[in-house]
Amino acid sequence: MSITPYLEHLKRTLPSGATVYYFAPDGVVYVVGRDCLRRLDPTRRSEDCIEMLRFIDTGQYTRYLIGSAVTSDENPTNATYKLGFVRPHSAFTPHAHGAEHFVLSMGYASCGLYDQERSAVAHVRLIPGSMLYIPAMMPHSFNNRADTPLPLVIANTGMGIDHEDYAITAAMAAERALRGDQAAARLLEALRQLETEMATDRVHATTSLRERLAGWLRRLASVLEGGA
Repeated sequence: MSITPYLEHLKRTLPSGATVYYFAPDGVVYVVGRDCLRRLDPTRRSEDCIEMLRFIDTGQYTRYLIGSAVTSDENPTNATYKLGFVRPHSAFTPHAHGAEHFVLSMGYASCGLYDQERSAVAHVRLIPGSMLYIPAMMPHSFNNRADTPLPLVIANTGMGIDHEDYAITAAMAAERALRGDQAAARLLEALRQLETEMATDRVHATTSLRERLAGWLRRLASVLEGGA
């Protein structure tokens, strides 16, 4: 079976600005957006070395997601990184972050992303090894479709979870809208639409039979690898 249908699904579904990085088992990373589908395999394909930097040694490569090669105490990125866990068959309250985020999903997840251009919710199915880029202020909600906890690795710029703009929910947006904040009023509409659709769209309901079989094979693989 090819991974192409999954990548094409992402390309059709993602809103403008959002990007998924899929980490394939063979060491290739695929970068997917509405208008692009790129394969990153710089150690085996010279054409993939464009925009890559030398990573300590010749023949090793890196590409910055947050920060740059000149990041230092004098030129900080002000970034945070954290590990998260989502309960089985549960989702985060729809929200928007005041800073851009990268979320690496290591389980069977899904995400509702509000597409501002289309005034619609994009319902995105994610399989293990998919990393999603979420631009600042894009309304969204992450969901765990599986019977097991969903581990996440999250990196973002600018703010920790105690910051007032870290995760702006509909309730928070409503308070700001009452104070005359027009941007908050527009955000509130999008978040309300997300709340409604996340509860009803089948993408977020559960894993498919193929995915459950794949999950069993992944667990078998971990047992075999652990005993190597």
